[in-house]
Amino acid sequence: MVRVLSDGDVADCLDLADLLQVVRDAFRKQGRGDVERPDRPHFPVGAGLAGDGSAPAGTGLVMPAYLHGARFYATKLVGVHEGNAQRGLPTVNAQIALTEAATGLPAGYLAGTRITNARTGCIGGLAAAELATGPVTLALVGAGTQARWQARAIAAATDLRSVRVYSPSDSKDECAADLREEFGESGVPVETAETPAEAVSDATVVVTATTATEPVFPADALAPGALVVAVGAYTAEMQELAPAVFERAARVFADVPEEVAGIGDALAADLAADDLIPLSAVFEERAGRETEDEILVVESVGTAVLDAASAEYVFEEAEGREIGTEVEL
Repeated sequence: MVRVLSDGDVADCLDLADLLQVVRDAFRKQGRGDVERPDRPHFPVGAGLAGDGSAPAGTGLVMPAYLHGARFYATKLVGVHEGNAQRGLPTVNAQIALTEAATGLPAGYLAGTRITNARTGCIGGLAAAELATGPVTLALVGAGTQARWQARAIAAATDLRSVRVYSPSDSKDECAADLREEFGESGVPVETAETPAEAVSDATVVVTATTATEPVFPADALAPGALVVAVGAYTAEMQELAPAVFERAARVFADVPEEVAGIGDALAADLAADDLIPLSAVFEERAGRETEDEILVVESVGTAVLDAASAEYVFEEAEGREIGTEVEL
């Protein structure tokens, strides 16, 4: 029997406070080499759908991973379609298949978009908890779904004092309104900014969550001691950070250094994998902040190891609470 979990089922089983620890532990295992993480192919999809030689509609990705000792290995199927925003659909859609590691039998099929968003948010939450200078004043550059998850996870992991949201479109107003409603009881103020420099100025943590192909804020707007967490770029054509950001940074951390070295941010700054510190080293207390005024950067392209760990956590919660639908293949 295969347990199928809808997005609503996943939401019922996912708690950010618990997931933060799951993601932390997964990073440690990845850093120690106790995982299998094959290359993730990504390829254009949808070319020619209109029958007129039209350009691809989006990008497909396949992301497999296994953490040694886990009950399951995971295979995530992802679609990234930037045109979906105009259709009222999510830009990123994902499903995760869980397979028994001991037998190879199918075990679960999970809606993966919420898991993807939440585990990516946890990267920002954990980075802020470990590397920010005390209470967090957060700048969000980008106002989509991932910006919201970054704010949620940072709120769950740190003493969040304020949020400022920037986007070149009116989406910043909707994002700010949503976060005000979510943070209502905590009293965290959420404002919008009219320019990227205004958003970033005086922020202790800056998160970029965009699909940009050129830098999204001026490097000289960063305050001393700022932590920059860039989660949007994942190809050579995508870029969120200017080379000057890296010139100002004391250290640059990466969730997967060899893959981060191939994205637009690193290529523009001429950074190689050896210039990047594995983020796992922070969670092993082998690297981190050394002074209050140094600027630090965390680059994330995403790792299927986090998907596998997060999906197993959600699946086992669902098993224990008998949530989801069982089907026979």
